[in-house]
Amino acid sequence: MTTQLNADKVEETFDKLAARVAERFPDSNLLTVCRELTKVAHTTAKRAKATARPYYALWAMSACVVIVVFVTAATIASLLDWHSLEGRPNVYNFMQGIDAFVNLLILIAGGVWFFLTLENRLKRRDVQRALFELRSYAHVIDMHQLTKDPTVILSPGPATSSSPKRQMTRFELTRYLEYCAEMLSLIAKLAALYAGATTDSEVLASVNEVEQLTNNLGRKIWQKIMILGQLDERGA
Repeated sequence: MTTQLNADKVEETFDKLAARVAERFPDSNLLTVCRELTKVAHTTAKRAKATARPYYALWAMSACVVIVVFVTAATIASLLDWHSLEGRPNVYNFMQGIDAFVNLLILIAGGVWFFLTLENRLKRRDVQRALFELRSYAHVIDMHQLTKDPTVILSPGPATSSSPKRQMTRFELTRYLEYCAEMLSLIAKLAALYAGATTDSEVLASVNEVEQLTNNLGRKIWQKIMILGQLDERGA
C-alpha cells in the first residue's frame, strides 16, 4: 500500500547508505555507526511486524479470566438467599451478602481490566525501549558532525594543540554532513514504523518526539551545508 511505510524499503535504503559511507569514508567512525544502525533497521522491521500482530496467548488468557469471572459471579449470586427480602429479620444478612458480592465484583473487574490491557502495556514497554535506542543513536550522529565546521574548512586559520583534525576537502565535508542528515532522517522513519503498527497514544507521542529530535538535529546539519555552499560561491 502506498499509504503505509514499507519496512523493506527502509532496510534497503539503510543498506545502500552503509555502502555509500563505506566507499567514501572506509575508516571513519561514522561507518561503524551506520552499520550498527543497519542492523537496528533489520531488527526494527521485525519488531514492528511483531507489534502489529495480536498476542493470541494473552487473548486466550483474558477470555478464560472473563469466563471464570462470570461463572464465579453467577455461582455467588445463586448462593444468596433472594427470598430473604420477603422477611425483614433476614434483610440485614442479605445486605451484608450484597455488600460482599459487590466488593468481589470490583476486585474481579480490576483483574479483568488488568488482563485486557496487558497486551497494550507489554507492547508499549518494548516499543519505548526501542525508541530510546533510536534517540541515543540520533545524539551519537550529532556528536560526529559537531566539529565539522564549514567556515574552518574553507578559511583555515592557525590550529591549536586541542583543535580537531580537519583533513576533509569541501566536497568530502559536504558528503559527510549529508550522510549524517540522511541517517537522522532514516532514524525518524524507523520510529515511524512503530507508529504504523499500533494506535497507542503514548507510543505515538514518543514517536513524534523522536521525529522532532531528528528534524531539529538535521536542521543544524543542513544549515552547515548551506553555509558551505554560500562560502564556496563567494570564494569562486
